[in-house]
Amino acid sequence: MRVRNRNNVRVVGREDGPTVVLAHGFGCDQHMWRHVTAEIGQWARVVLFDHVGSGKADPAAWDADRYASLDGYADDVLSICQDLDLQQPIFVGHSVSSSIGVLAANREPDRFSALVLVTPSPCYIDDANYRGGFTRDDIDELLESLDSNYLGWSSSMAPLIMGNPERPELSEELTASFCRTDPAMAQVFARATFLSDNRADLAAVKVPTLILQCAQDAIAPPEVGAFVHAQIAGSRLVTLDATGHCPQLSAPEATTAAITSFVRAAYR
Repeated sequence: MRVRNRNNVRVVGREDGPTVVLAHGFGCDQHMWRHVTAEIGQWARVVLFDHVGSGKADPAAWDADRYASLDGYADDVLSICQDLDLQQPIFVGHSVSSSIGVLAANREPDRFSALVLVTPSPCYIDDANYRGGFTRDDIDELLESLDSNYLGWSSSMAPLIMGNPERPELSEELTASFCRTDPAMAQVFARATFLSDNRADLAAVKVPTLILQCAQDAIAPPEVGAFVHAQIAGSRLVTLDATGHCPQLSAPEATTAAITSFVRAAYR
């Protein structure tokens, strides 16, 4: 039970359906998937968990060196799959968990049957022929603000990440989620998230992949989704009629429908 306690693993839904693993993004937890889980759980076995340093994961499992790299989180994903003896699950990763899923799938390509990358960004920093959405100075300023005043950063960044200003309850939920996270742990995860460059890992993905992007997303602009799609052979790109970086909250019906359609086509 050590792995399950470490990551606050929960299994819900139908035991006789395909297995779907839902992985949350930075500053979030498994609760953010609740609308998607309610629908997908009707036809699939759903595995939910919290990354160490987030949600109700065991804080005693935290190790700053291990979780300074996305590889540490990918190791945890694989250990959860091994502990539950998951056979060919579909991994659904939101935001930075898209990169974590890519790393896990590349390390054990026979482990997963498919990937769903929700608003992915393999690199947030602009490069010569790549638009990540931010300059290095932007990211340095973001991290400096997070370090100096985490609560203030949370309340200012949540509305930008969430979008949908006409629905303030969404950014309020994200702010509250950020504020529940230990600042020291958040600082380490933030650096792993915003300074990682996983562009070179995309071409190695060998499993069927769905990429979900939002029509308007200040964190992962459309060019990023197009780049990920171009790098992963045979992948499918779907642009949701949604705003913000968290469509599982802002547009759960469209997000669920896209995942369901993709998975059912794969299991025909």
